[in-house]
Amino acid sequence: MAASASPAASPPRRRHSHRDDDSPCRRKRRVSPSPPRSPSPGADADRRRRSRDSPPDPDRRRDAKPSEEKENGHAKPGKDEGGEDDRPPRRARVSDGEEDGDRRRRRSRVSDDEKEDGRRRRRARDSDEERDDRRGKRDRERDSRRHRRRSPSSESGSSPDDRRRRRHRRDEGTRRRDDRRRRDDDRGERRRSPENREPTPLPPPPPLLPEMIPGRTGGIYIPPFRMAQMMRDVEDKSSPEYQRLTWDALKKSINGLVNKVNATNIKNIVPELFAENLVRGRGLFCQSCIKSQMASPGFTDVFAALVAVVNTKFPEIGRLLLVRVVLQLKRAYKRNDKPQLLAATKFIAHLVNQVVAHELVALELLTVLLENPTDDSVEVAVGFVKECGAMLQDLSPQGLHAIFERFRGILHEGEIDKRVQFLIEGLFAIRKAKFQGFPAIRPELDLVEQDDQFTHEISLEDDLDPETNLNVFRANQNFVEDEKAYENLKRSILGAESSEDEEGSDAASDEEDEESDEEDDEEQMEIKDRTETNLVNLRRTIYLTIMSSVDFEEAGHKLMKIKLEPGQEMELCIMLLECCSQERTYLRYYGLLGQRFCMINKVHQENFEKCFVQQYSMIHRLETNKLRNVAKFFAHLLGTDALPWHVLAYIRLTEEDTTSSSRIFIKILFQELSEHLGIRLLNERLNDPNMQGSFESIFPKDHPKNTRFSINFFTSIGLGGITESLREHLKNMPRLIMQQQKPESSESESSGSESGSEGSSSGSSSESESSSDESDRRRSKKRRKRT
Repeated sequence: MAASASPAASPPRRRHSHRDDDSPCRRKRRVSPSPPRSPSPGADADRRRRSRDSPPDPDRRRDAKPSEEKENGHAKPGKDEGGEDDRPPRRARVSDGEEDGDRRRRRSRVSDDEKEDGRRRRRARDSDEERDDRRGKRDRERDSRRHRRRSPSSESGSSPDDRRRRRHRRDEGTRRRDDRRRRDDDRGERRRSPENREPTPLPPPPPLLPEMIPGRTGGIYIPPFRMAQMMRDVEDKSSPEYQRLTWDALKKSINGLVNKVNATNIKNIVPELFAENLVRGRGLFCQSCIKSQMASPGFTDVFAALVAVVNTKFPEIGRLLLVRVVLQLKRAYKRNDKPQLLAATKFIAHLVNQVVAHELVALELLTVLLENPTDDSVEVAVGFVKECGAMLQDLSPQGLHAIFERFRGILHEGEIDKRVQFLIEGLFAIRKAKFQGFPAIRPELDLVEQDDQFTHEISLEDDLDPETNLNVFRANQNFVEDEKAYENLKRSILGAESSEDEEGSDAASDEEDEESDEEDDEEQMEIKDRTETNLVNLRRTIYLTIMSSVDFEEAGHKLMKIKLEPGQEMELCIMLLECCSQERTYLRYYGLLGQRFCMINKVHQENFEKCFVQQYSMIHRLETNKLRNVAKFFAHLLGTDALPWHVLAYIRLTEEDTTSSSRIFIKILFQELSEHLGIRLLNERLNDPNMQGSFESIFPKDHPKNTRFSINFFTSIGLGGITESLREHLKNMPRLIMQQQKPESSESESSGSESGSEGSSSGSSSESESSSDESDRRRSKKRRKRT
């Protein structure tokens, strides 16, 4: 039966949804829950405002539900046909006043809870702001999920309770942001206010002496002025702490000097470098040079020049650096480290150029690189030959020729890359041009004479010790004695100037007067340069000017600007003749330049005449190529009348007075003159009666033998036309001899008549004796024939 049905058997009660709350019946029932009354308009408005602000009332919804169902006319389970409800009766509906009171109490209770919850959250936010951020993120994610769960019908119309909740959340988020902004502003105020700012503590002063901290850093940083003060205050100069201070100062000084050296200031850096204790810091010096060269390979020749200067005074430092560079090269070769290998080979090449390393080191290195050729090894070898090929050409031409033959073989094999083949072809072109553009030593870096240099010869296969312990500080028991010994050595190297600078200038007036007198005496003294440094520099300047000029006019203009001291004009002629002889073939450039100088100044003409005599006297020392160039040079001067023809008087053309070299010189000289002047004009010059005294030695007429030798010589070189007068003289020579002999015979006859009478008796007796002797000989011969 429906009346006796239990509540469990009845269908479950539906929960209210947003759709039920927003139904028109629900809104109608909420607006007029009782028979109409006539309240005042203000009370209605107040009641509506309170209803909007109050939280949702589940009891009211529950009470209004049956009435709504009844008004809608839907039949519910548990009701009979007459509309009577058989379920237990519900509690009676409360009045509007009681409902408003309950609503007010609930609202006050909710507001108190919200305030407490807000204070709790603010405390938690002050303690940990990150927790608030995470909570806010979770709330937003929850809202977004809740929003996504809504159905489209519920999104279209929202209940007042939902609007209140959303508004409440917005207000809560705004409140949180305002609190956070206010808290950040307070914190910024406290940070900016000078009263709340805590004073920064001052750094502690450095200790009197730094502790011995092992490692590469060497301890804490100390300003230079503080370091100098500490070193002055130390009383025990042999203590390990003081030695450590001097070691750090030495390391910084050597690194600074090596890093700032270049081709311009190297002459100023060298004295400063010798002022440091290089014996103690030889490991530091080598390490700094290698690191600086690795960092900037373009300055390799500068570092090599610096090492060359140091090697003249301390050969062990030069050997140590060479050993370390060779070990670095071997290490890079095993690791296939091409950049480090290129840097090491370039350093060795310039050490060979400075004659610090022997040329055998370079040849051995090239042999190793080209033994099993690869693209990289051949490229490294080509770069190495470019750097030191000019020096190897002078020191070991046969070894360099063998290396180029190996290059030619690699090129013919064709197993390497095309790019590397082009590099080898370019290297052959550079060799053909005598390594122009790749000088062994730049003039500004040529600081050491080869006689003063120490050359080290090591092998790549030797077991070498890099002596890395020299890079690390070690206490020395004889520190003070070693420092004094180096001071004495430094004075001997640099002179007494360094010691005088250190002592200061605290002297009395008498001492100053004495010093002024000494300076006057020194000014009056004449200083003579016995090292010929100025002469060498002059020759270098002349050579560079001649070789760098485009034509002879530019060269002459530049050479005339050089200020020559009296007596140095001869050096200009000698250098011009030397440059001409060094050329592979004769260049008319030198003849025109010599002609220009002879025409400008008679002094140069006289100097070239002296050079002619000197060269002819030492002609047997010259090679054939040099001899040909010198002969053509003087032939040009004679053919252009820049040199007087009486210089030929120094040549005596006889078999006894000439050698094979001198005969070649005369041959080339007269052949060039015939080309310049022609055989007819040359013959006229040689037959000039005013110059016959100068040509008697070339065309001798004193003896037929010498005359025949001169005629045969000029005929053999194709210049028989200039010997016509000499041939006529040779034809007329017997008649001349007879004419000379006639007066001699007449003189002899007159003297014979005077002595004839005296010796007539003796003559007759001797004739009789001789006739008797001849008769006896004939008789004896006849007897022998008969027998």
